Amino acid sequence: SDSGPECVFIKVISCGVCHTDIHQIKNDLGMSHYPMVPGHEVVGEVVEVGSDVTRFKVGDVVGVGVIVGSCKNCHPCISDIEQYCNKKIWSYNDVYTDGKPTQGGFAESMVVHQNFVVRIPDGMSPEQAAPLLCAGLTVYSPLKHFGLKQNGLRGGILGLGGVG
Repeated sequence: SDSGPECVFIKVISCGVCHTDIHQIKNDLGMSHYPMVPGHEVVGEVVEVGSDVTRFKVGDVVGVGVIVGSCKNCHPCISDIEQYCNKKIWSYNDVYTDGKPTQGGFAESMVVHQNFVVRIPDGMSPEQAAPLLCAGLTVYSPLKHFGLKQNGLRGGILGLGGVG
């Protein structure tokens, strides 16, 4: 399952449930592949790292969102906007470059390229952190994009369901 030198092997501790998981399970989007292990709001513990992993060590508590890999060479990848890479690898309902299926956060473990792993701050419970890896980013990203991240600003997030 693509356990290369820059990959992190993670034991899943907690995983949020996003409505997209339900859509994928039911094949509402017409692109589901079964068998499927969904989940993309993942908090886990690093249990093994590849020889070229520099940002994480065994025992770290980390998070993983909806992407676990990319080509690393195209313009979006070089520009730190890997979400636009045509060869990005989704957390689940996809395949690694070696052809094995990805398995999401409802599995016991995951293999993720280090570029798609984030450190979870000390003192934050896994249950609190997990939803931030999808719903939280979905709300934060446009605020950052439109320059609304200065101290003192006040605003509201309107939405049906989830965080926004």
